[in-house]
Amino acid sequence: MKKTYLIKPSTTQTTLAVLPTANKPATPPRQPLPQPVIHPDRPMLKIGLDVHLDFTMAVTQHGHSSLQSPRKYTPDQLVQHVRKWTAEGNVVYCVQESCGFGFSLHRRLVEAGAQSFLITPISLNGKRKTDKVDARALCQRLTRYLDGDRTEVSPIRIPSEAEQRRRETTRRRRFLSKTIRSLANRGHGQVAEYCHQKLPHRWWGARNWMKLSTALDPWLIGILDKLRELIVAMETQLTELLAELTARVKDQPIPKGLGELSLVTLDGEVCDWNRFHNRKQVGSYTGCCPGEHSSGNKRRLGSIDRMGNGRVRTILVEAVWRFLKWQPDWKAAAKMKIKLGGGTAMKKKTVVALARQLAIDLWRWRTGRCTMAELGWITA
Repeated sequence: MKKTYLIKPSTTQTTLAVLPTANKPATPPRQPLPQPVIHPDRPMLKIGLDVHLDFTMAVTQHGHSSLQSPRKYTPDQLVQHVRKWTAEGNVVYCVQESCGFGFSLHRRLVEAGAQSFLITPISLNGKRKTDKVDARALCQRLTRYLDGDRTEVSPIRIPSEAEQRRRETTRRRRFLSKTIRSLANRGHGQVAEYCHQKLPHRWWGARNWMKLSTALDPWLIGILDKLRELIVAMETQLTELLAELTARVKDQPIPKGLGELSLVTLDGEVCDWNRFHNRKQVGSYTGCCPGEHSSGNKRRLGSIDRMGNGRVRTILVEAVWRFLKWQPDWKAAAKMKIKLGGGTAMKKKTVVALARQLAIDLWRWRTGRCTMAELGWITA
């Protein structure tokens, strides 16, 4: 039987000019990560900062001279010294590890004239960890980074204040939900301990509370009443937050199975989908990439590294299970149909792999690189 080959035209400069590009969406502009600006004609001052709530341990280095002894500053003193050094003509570079203190000190240093960089927390000195040693190690890394070794320091993206506050709204909703469950469980435990009885679901509701007020001991009712006041107040705040969050995506088309709260939480955690330049960056941000231990001709992949945003990873895994039910034509899931039909363990591993792919699909959709129809999604 004679074979028939379908040969496509070679992609040359001539054919590229003829290929239709009218329907291709414009790629959003890139958002580069913070990069140092080098001024060869001005002296350099590098500062490694080990930040605490009450003080900051700093190690400075002028140019390529020896590192100075560690010195402790309050936040106000540090900002004042940075202004002074900048006024003297120095180019000030600062580096610190990101932590639970937010970005307020970073923004103050930038306003004072410094070039400030934040990095993810890393192991700097093995088993030896003190404030002075960490500040010194950060200053040494900053020096090698400014000399051209870009692997020494990996600056992270700093969200704007608007993005940070928008993200805090979704996190506060989750905090209130957990606190309500904790208070409700406290009430269940109190009744089980003192009355050996079981409280109904949502025992603080109007109907259930009316029945309990006559069935339980007055002393115990007094304890539950204080818990009930807290729960009702938090539920009021939670209702207001839910209305605020759903209003952000009220008029937007949403894939069936994702949900308004899931989408608005993902948008809040990511801050800006245009921050990613390619699919590898999106996958790395989720922390769903497999761990690897390879050498020579041997390659061994292990469990996921969990080095990304844990909140995003949780929402993505939950969304994949819903997508498998409500998105039968999802193209990413169709490619893994055989693995999804395997045993329970294989199916769970496949769901985690699909969570990474779902993040990539969401990035392509939210940045206008493709439509929901091209991904095989249907609208809710």
